[in-house]
Amino acid sequence: MSILRFNTLALLMLMLLALAPAIAQNVVYEGETSNLAVEQRPGDTYEWELYDNGTVNFATVPGNCPPASAIFVGGNVGASVNVQWIKPGIYFFKVTARDAAGCTNNIKIGMMEVKHALPTATITLSPPEICEGEKATIEVNFTGAAPWDFILESKDRYGNTTTKQYTGIPSTNNPYVITISPSTDMTYTVIEVTDIYGTQKKPSNSVTLMVHPLPQKTPIYIKKP
Repeated sequence: MSILRFNTLALLMLMLLALAPAIAQNVVYEGETSNLAVEQRPGDTYEWELYDNGTVNFATVPGNCPPASAIFVGGNVGASVNVQWIKPGIYFFKVTARDAAGCTNNIKIGMMEVKHALPTATITLSPPEICEGEKATIEVNFTGAAPWDFILESKDRYGNTTTKQYTGIPSTNNPYVITISPSTDMTYTVIEVTDIYGTQKKPSNSVTLMVHPLPQKTPIYIKKP
């Protein structure tokens, strides 16, 4: 390794260490699009590159990230760019600033950790209406990697809520079926779902079951012909 290459790599490692507090906050989930930006200086132009290999010499090696892993959305030039992160992993980004003459001696390196997407739950209800004493079913469809845990919230027409936790749902039980038979109208929502990669606390869609009360018993008279 040449002395110049060694010094360049050493300089870049110092830059990465100096940026460590900020780098630690660069975390997104697969499929998300994030914004990368620098402060625009008059007369300067900016070009961005992506790397999925942090062992290269960033000063001389062009971006090597394949499009199947991460891509620029809307182009890779400008003080602000957007990147869609497609696959989980550790990525590096480089921005090169050039002056009006096209010359540069200024680059900045950053790191992005892309985590597996958080799981989601979607629920469906069948049928949407029952008579008191009858049964209905809730199907909970999951994304992510089994096994799943989830918390189902039930809310009655008066706003009273109860929750029930279900754990260890295998992939063979996706969707997960729950049989219900409430005595009053109820609204159901998954308020938390967990898979092997993390916990999603954004609530799912909600479904409402209408429960019709049974009519009062009255005598039945047979009409004589």
